[in-house]
Amino acid sequence: MKYILPQKSNLEQIKVSDINSSLPDLKNIKESKAVTIGKWLTNVIKTNKAVKPNTLLPTKPDLAYLLGVSIGTIQNALRYIEDLGFVESKQCIGTIVKDPNCGSFRKLTSKRELAICAIKKYIIDNNFKTGDNLPSSRIISKTIGCSANTTRLALESLGTLNILEHKFKNSNETGWKVISTDFTVDEVQDSTLVKKVENDLKNYITQNLKTGDKIPAHAELSKELSVSIKTIHDALKVLIDEGILLARRGRYGTTVLRMPYEAKASEKPETSIFASAPETAFYYYEKTQNHIKKMIAENYEIGSKLPSITELSKELDLSPNTIRKAFHNLANEGYLAFSRGRYGGTFVIDIPETDEQAFKWLAVNPKYAEVYKN
Repeated sequence: MKYILPQKSNLEQIKVSDINSSLPDLKNIKESKAVTIGKWLTNVIKTNKAVKPNTLLPTKPDLAYLLGVSIGTIQNALRYIEDLGFVESKQCIGTIVKDPNCGSFRKLTSKRELAICAIKKYIIDNNFKTGDNLPSSRIISKTIGCSANTTRLALESLGTLNILEHKFKNSNETGWKVISTDFTVDEVQDSTLVKKVENDLKNYITQNLKTGDKIPAHAELSKELSVSIKTIHDALKVLIDEGILLARRGRYGTTVLRMPYEAKASEKPETSIFASAPETAFYYYEKTQNHIKKMIAENYEIGSKLPSITELSKELDLSPNTIRKAFHNLANEGYLAFSRGRYGGTFVIDIPETDEQAFKWLAVNPKYAEVYKN
């Protein structure tokens, strides 16, 4: 399946004032409010010139205020038209009018999807035929182990797929009838988006890399798998914890330690002398603060004011955050003190010793590992 990664900054959002269609009559209806609103929204998408593919619908609170219903009802209406293929929702972005020429968004498996699969299996396992009536949604919810609301949403979704039909206004009542058994039951795994991407990364490594290869940057993997950089980061962390990848700072990057579907290999010499990523981060700060200690001992006296974080950052070619962390560590050790205000800054309150050693090797080229072992 082709996936796309939407960027909210590139999407135009429709305002409720742009909707010029007459509002739906929610008093004299023979179906749920969510379905009525869903049908109204599909008409808006089809007829309103302001509503174009890849535009964001108004927010749920705005639609709820416009129609005088709860946000939950709007949520159910949006799920209804998503099942019909008119829109697609994406967490932290919104509900986007679907472009039939584009792919889908990558999302976690919802409870509703799991319930749909369970109801299909329930129909088949109990030999329901076309025209047979199902029990009430509450009985079905207890049978499949889902909440009553999730089950009702799943039943309404199956109604949009022309598998079921309901003849009452309230879908909690008895009245769901099977109108088609021509469907397949696809196995749906209860997994988060990170879990899905974790499996895709394993397949990507298996197909494109070998042991010892450096994996692409987070941004490149984000484009390749059509998910956010944060999701890539979280999935890679799982693979690191499983011993599939080895994370190292700087130019060494993250490399393949073993292939994903192979048995766990014994530790290689080169990996045993690499510090872990958290340790190498500490090493980097310690190296910086040792440099600053030496600078204080050679050039400053007690009471002297040190250059600002920005000035030292430029002088030492380090990030301001690294300098700030080193300053904080030296303050905890009792060498520096901070003062605010016009005449404030970072002041020396004790002269440090300068004979400290770095605590651990940061990195070693793997080709020298055998020499180290011997």
